[in-house]
Amino acid sequence: MSAPPWSGSVDVVGYFILVIAQTAALPVISGVVELAVAGGDPVAVVGKWWVFWGVGTRLLVAGIAQVSGKGPTAAILGASTPSVQVVQLTRELGTANIGMGFAGLLAPIPGWAVPVGLAGGVFLFIAGAMHVAKRGKNARESLATWTDLLVGVVVVTLAVYTLAATG
Repeated sequence: MSAPPWSGSVDVVGYFILVIAQTAALPVISGVVELAVAGGDPVAVVGKWWVFWGVGTRLLVAGIAQVSGKGPTAAILGASTPSVQVVQLTRELGTANIGMGFAGLLAPIPGWAVPVGLAGGVFLFIAGAMHVAKRGKNARESLATWTDLLVGVVVVTLAVYTLAATG
């Protein structure tokens, strides 16, 4: 049975919803809920949730897709039919993303948000920066590029803020 003709657009819409939710909506919602219930420093609270969602869940989901072979990474590398090397590289990147993603899920534990955020945030920022100049990006790549940069800037800002507040 073949996929319905609209399934590709549903996949793209689902991807956009997931990435925007993980990058902006869920961190802000989680931060606002925690601030309303428990209070705290708004930058630290929202920053912690940005690490959880933007680094943790986002890299974990991307890693699982890469390891399973269902993600777009091989196509981004220019492989319409991925070679053994491209498949291996994609899976290795996926395992790194899974590791950083799991670490990001620990952000709510006191003391974890900044180091985990720096690891994942610097990775996302550099990845996004390397993609900025790429020509011919499709909509998914463009969204990933700009949201990678956003998460990177937010979590590095959290780290600088935290270091300045403690130093």
